[in-house]
Amino acid sequence: MLQVKNLYQSYETAKTRYPVLKGVSFHVNQGEFAAVMGASGSGKSTLLNCISCYIPYEKGEILLGGQNLGGLDQEGLAKVRNEKLGFVFQDFMLLDGLTVKENILIPRIIRGSADKEALEYAEKLMELFGISHIKDKYPADISGGERQRTAVARSLINNPLLLLADEPTGNLDSKASRTVIEAFEKAKQEMKSTILMVTHDSFSASFCDRVILVRDGVIYKELKRVGGQSSFQGYLLDMIKEMSGGEEE
Repeated sequence: MLQVKNLYQSYETAKTRYPVLKGVSFHVNQGEFAAVMGASGSGKSTLLNCISCYIPYEKGEILLGGQNLGGLDQEGLAKVRNEKLGFVFQDFMLLDGLTVKENILIPRIIRGSADKEALEYAEKLMELFGISHIKDKYPADISGGERQRTAVARSLINNPLLLLADEPTGNLDSKASRTVIEAFEKAKQEMKSTILMVTHDSFSASFCDRVILVRDGVIYKELKRVGGQSSFQGYLLDMIKEMSGGEEE
């Protein structure tokens, strides 16, 4: 579903160039729930911004559903972001003046297809993620976990090829984090969604099928989940400690 091939990106300040991504290559299979983990400055956020078409990359290829994103103009990139990618952000990014249901429908409104089918699909998503009872409430009147589950529903309203989640549990307590991760699991199991999540949280990552560890702009190791969530989290913590040279992140 997603292929990243030999990706390079750097930033320039004054006359100094700082390499951020140094030949990153990986793939995410259709229906897979994958995570990218790494310390601050490792390149994981830059990687997500390149995949989401918000920043250009210097060299390499990004293919989504077989389509090369590198050759698209601004109109083409906007179409990909609205129709083929779904986004879940750390800060929810809900519009305060709209209800939960209206927020979920925003991508369909932008697309010009907020029809009966869209309304029915929004109802289905709200039921799936346990937020039907708050559909007429506003973001200020619901909990953080409910806001993020609303954001997950919004990200899926266009049936995207890939859902990108940027630290989706970063502003939530452990109980709310669990409900959001369960929402991703439901999206994967019941809607066959493909999900790539950037996170620093080993608990959230331990629910994924595979975790890609990034250090200093390169892939350090890819870890496949074997066994239960708790044992995988322990394994993740050991590998993160190894990656950081024996020090806790």
